[in-house]
Amino acid sequence: MTKEKTKMILDRLDEEYGTTKEGFLHQADWQLLTAIMLSAQSTDKQVDEVLPSLWERFPDIEAVMQASVEEVENAIKSIGLYKVKARNIKKCCEKLWKEYDKKVPKKIEELVGLPGVGRKTATLFLADAYGVSGVTVDTHVFRISRRIGWAEGKNPAQVEKELMKALPEEHWNRINFQLIYHGRSVCTARKTHCESCALEQWCEKRV
Repeated sequence: MTKEKTKMILDRLDEEYGTTKEGFLHQADWQLLTAIMLSAQSTDKQVDEVLPSLWERFPDIEAVMQASVEEVENAIKSIGLYKVKARNIKKCCEKLWKEYDKKVPKKIEELVGLPGVGRKTATLFLADAYGVSGVTVDTHVFRISRRIGWAEGKNPAQVEKELMKALPEEHWNRINFQLIYHGRSVCTARKTHCESCALEQWCEKRV
């Protein structure tokens, strides 16, 4: 795909979905990381609904460490995979306490070593917390970037590298939420609604 075509697609995505997203409610870096961990396979709306009561119950890392896993589970019960996430949140806080002086590390190599934190979560955290440029490849980004012709990779790691080459760096952080919105409303996994797609004229319609 040419740079000119890519620019037109990016401009349209900016028009359709904006260039910034609202961040999760948080006061400390560990809370932001926790919120992003909760968002995996859940909607931002679901996460937003539990955060106020979650932070009231667990205002600091010490509160999480002192609580049982069951208490954490009960606080996030409306979130998908809440049992797994509760265990990971507690283990993550314990590791932050013991190894990082209660601060979330700023290096992706250290972030992915935390319980429950994969590359996608780490990249999103660095982007939201510090504005570090990075492409986050979730199921929507993976599917749509291959459909429109930006990538051909067979796994998220390959697509991430392809998108970093195809897209200007200033678009890396926002391509994730833009394609999430597009993937939920128009270019869905179950069916492509090409007749109402703002990108249809440039799409290569790959599977």
